Amino acid sequence: MPDLDLLTLVLLILAGFAAGWVDAVVGGGGLIQLPALLLVPGISPLQALATNKVASIMGTSVAAVTYARRLRPDPRTAGPLAISALAGAVIGAMLATLIPEDAFTPIILIVLIGVGAFTILKPKMGVHTVQRWHGWRHVVAAMAIGLGIGLYDGALGPGTGSFFVILLVSVLGYAFMPASALGKIANFCTNLGALIFFIPAGHVLWPLGLAVGAANLVGGYVGARMAMSKGSRFVRVVFIVVVGALVVKLSWELIAGMG
Repeated sequence: MPDLDLLTLVLLILAGFAAGWVDAVVGGGGLIQLPALLLVPGISPLQALATNKVASIMGTSVAAVTYARRLRPDPRTAGPLAISALAGAVIGAMLATLIPEDAFTPIILIVLIGVGAFTILKPKMGVHTVQRWHGWRHVVAAMAIGLGIGLYDGALGPGTGSFFVILLVSVLGYAFMPASALGKIANFCTNLGALIFFIPAGHVLWPLGLAVGAANLVGGYVGARMAMSKGSRFVRVVFIVVVGALVVKLSWELIAGMG
């Protein structure tokens, strides 16, 4: 583990808590936690990505269990979504060293602007669950979402939870609350899939990952309980705020990189 002063360690723990809370409510906590880890002196981008997965899986595990106990997500969606997400993440992690991050940022930015505008312009979307398909069409759509987002999460990761939520809402027709619950289960599997590759490869900094992960776990528990107590409208508002913040952050990074 790199040598850290007390202030840096405290900031990392605060970032872990905030990331866990945001991830539990609507996803996107990786865009808080991963940049914080990248600021650690001497850490490589691949080590930061792998260590971020350790911290994230701790938070998504407690959030997924909390949601599952209270909301009982539909296993006909959760199963195919989770299995394909895990498989996609393993493949994505294998590709992580080959895909330049510069290729992802503009695409993610465009997608985020699109889904944010779509959510704002359709205020009734995600308030109630109105599934668009049933039977095998529903299963295939869930598997496609899991595989696609799993590939992205394994290769890069930040914003994964938000992408799961918006696709489960806009494509499958779930309300924001059950979409968040299903997204947490799938996000746990994408983190697990990435670690299946990263751990044997030796990229994880365990003391740092476990320290930030403990804070992420607490944030995940608090966020999941708050989301369930306040309902889909609260989750929708947080989603719009988080997406807006991600758009600003990625735009700034893109402009700075061009300069």
